[in-house]
Amino acid sequence: MATMHCDIVSAEKAIFSGAITMVSLRGSIGELGILPGHAPLLTGIRPGPVQLRLENGEEEVFYASGGFLEVQPGMVTILADTASRAEDIDEAAAAEAKEAAERALAEQAADFDFSVAAAKLAEAAAQQRTLEELRKRRR
Repeated sequence: MATMHCDIVSAEKAIFSGAITMVSLRGSIGELGILPGHAPLLTGIRPGPVQLRLENGEEEVFYASGGFLEVQPGMVTILADTASRAEDIDEAAAAEAKEAAERALAEQAADFDFSVAAAKLAEAAAQQRTLEELRKRRR
């Protein structure tokens, strides 16, 4: 089976490096599925799950937000502003962040910054989607 090398790197550290047979994530142009032999590509990353299929057939789920996906022959690089393994996401904190962002959007005080509240809501919702994807994989 054909493979390609994948690196997932956040602003703080390398999260993953290894051979994979597929990666899927949400880019700025929509949902993407990358297989070996894919045409070169550079796109922004939207917050959400990053799913990898390893060469042994197992699947791993990560969370990434912001940054870029670069596809080159035989190599995929995900340079994310924020990235972590899905298992490392604090579910309670993600739920609380989502509720806080929803409250901020509903209240809209005089010093309210809509774009900041909307970004926080999107980030928290994406973390929850990542956790849901992890649960699906474990069934």
